[in-house]
Amino acid sequence: MSLTHTEVPSTYPPSPEFAKNANATAELYREAEEDRLAFWAKQANRLSWETPFDEVLDWSQAPFAKWFVGGKLNVAYNCVDRHVEAGNGDRVAIRWEGEPVGESRSLTYSDLLAEVSRAANALTGLGVVAGDRVAIYMPMIPEAIVAMLACARLGAMHSVVFAGYSAPALGARIDDAKAKLVITTDGQYRRGKAVSLKEAVDEAVKASSSVEHVLVVRRTGIDVSWTDGRDLWWHDIVGNASPTHTPEAFDAEQPLFLLYTSGTTGAPKGIVHTSGGYLTQSSYTHFNVFDVKPETDVYWCTADIGWITGHTYIVYGPLSNGVTQVLYEGTPSSPDEHRHFEVIEKHGVTIYYTAPTLIRTFMKWGREIPDAHDLSSLRLLGTVGENINPEAWRWYADAIGANRTPIVDTWWQTETGSAMISPLPGVTATKPGSAMTPLPGISARVVDDHGNLVEPSPELGEHASGYLVLDKPWPSMLRGIWGDPERYKETYWSRFAEQGWYFAGDGARYDLDGNIWLLGRVDDVMNVSGHRISTAEVESALVGHSGVAEAAVVGATDDTTGQAIVAFVILMTHHADTPREQMIDELRAEVAREISPIARPREIHVVPELPKTRSGKIMRRLLRDVAEGRELGDTSTLLDPSVFEAIRASK
Repeated sequence: MSLTHTEVPSTYPPSPEFAKNANATAELYREAEEDRLAFWAKQANRLSWETPFDEVLDWSQAPFAKWFVGGKLNVAYNCVDRHVEAGNGDRVAIRWEGEPVGESRSLTYSDLLAEVSRAANALTGLGVVAGDRVAIYMPMIPEAIVAMLACARLGAMHSVVFAGYSAPALGARIDDAKAKLVITTDGQYRRGKAVSLKEAVDEAVKASSSVEHVLVVRRTGIDVSWTDGRDLWWHDIVGNASPTHTPEAFDAEQPLFLLYTSGTTGAPKGIVHTSGGYLTQSSYTHFNVFDVKPETDVYWCTADIGWITGHTYIVYGPLSNGVTQVLYEGTPSSPDEHRHFEVIEKHGVTIYYTAPTLIRTFMKWGREIPDAHDLSSLRLLGTVGENINPEAWRWYADAIGANRTPIVDTWWQTETGSAMISPLPGVTATKPGSAMTPLPGISARVVDDHGNLVEPSPELGEHASGYLVLDKPWPSMLRGIWGDPERYKETYWSRFAEQGWYFAGDGARYDLDGNIWLLGRVDDVMNVSGHRISTAEVESALVGHSGVAEAAVVGATDDTTGQAIVAFVILMTHHADTPREQMIDELRAEVAREISPIARPREIHVVPELPKTRSGKIMRRLLRDVAEGRELGDTSTLLDPSVFEAIRASK
């Protein structure tokens, strides 16, 4: 059974030893509060600027910001060259693990500098210049990071597309960006099999008028089709280029990359991030939130470079701080469920940053998997993505962290560029399931439709929710949507235009101590008899039961209450024999106790699996279709479309 509320701590303060040695102290909050712009100037000056900036922020054209005005720097120089020049060229930058067991490589910062220089020279030879766009469609191999840094070195924008996307999705992003070059591999390994990537690129660029070359890394050795003149092998072009290259400094507002959001509706949005502000906040947050000690830590972020987490906390944050990190190519269950823990053990990983989806998967696999490994090297854990429910948080702390490592639960978005709300691990007494408070230098609030602060209500206690807004600009903020400034203003700034606030699209609430609890997208807030109830909170209550491994909740139309709550749950193996009706009754009671009788689900369906995208997000839109008996919408982005047969069978 689950622990009762009296048996588990409500807060988890850092140990005195961790706090004593932490990078960040409470002084950071005081500095930022005293003079926010001076605070950000100090963070920016952690970087190397060829030309110092003369103004921290120009907000005169809001909502279009300019940070560190007049300053010039080179992002790749800050991530590679300066560490070599400081005498740390022999430090390992990347410890790479291929999906096939036993396949590994290490690159020092000196190695990385030579490879990035070769790639920059090769791209220059292919006609890539500052301002051009380069599409990158690659698995998690070192060449993917080299390609990104080579673009940054030249002032060209990279547009990384997750290597699990289809040819049409890739083609749409290439066409929107008018990419001049595509960098890819012959194929990638997925669950032990080599599958083609080049084939999807061929189809994606078939009708493109902008793509001049396709640069291909030989990764798997599988046969690929070839277009002479257009297609080039990486080892021929990059391998034979000079390993020395002098970087040029670019304006702080030079566009660094495009990253397309993969929303469930509408055309993908090309989010634009620029150089100085993005690198400043990425580097600052990585150093302070993850408490990195570059001389001793081995850091591992398990994200893919196709997502913003991979950009900020695999490439730009860690490398700007001169950290040694693990890069893993494959899936967590290849060749078996022990793989992540074997990697932690092999490399002595000290900082591990992953998604709640994976943590809940580990829970489902069972405690005996992590228990079979020595994870004592770990000193800090992190979580990113959708909200983490308290039960999964506590399991993570116990099973992976042995109840001695702080956990940093970070909230941020593709659009924000880097972490915005998170504990500081040496300062914050964390609450499981809460991202806690905005980081020093960041300003956020939870408001109602009229912009008033939302306080906990007498009827719902702490469960009164509102909208999360960012009421002051921040350095790593998006600078627009590629080619569509009106869509940028409409999407992010129109809801609270009068106040001039950015609307994150997420719901949130305050607890009685003023900490923020994220509740997921506002689309995932249900209106039950006039009460706004978050799907995330109901899911958290369900997973709080010891028999539930994972849950997804949606609102379905109801003639009486407006919307009714419908839940889909996956049971833990040891509860598979519990009578179905008994389990459903227990779960309804759990939700009523945890939140309110108002939140008691109308229906609970026990299912073998949940529909997820390739990035691990639960597709609640499709579950709403199931709950309301509609034909399914587009299922092309799902990892396994056949999961719906099993879900329908459970109804």
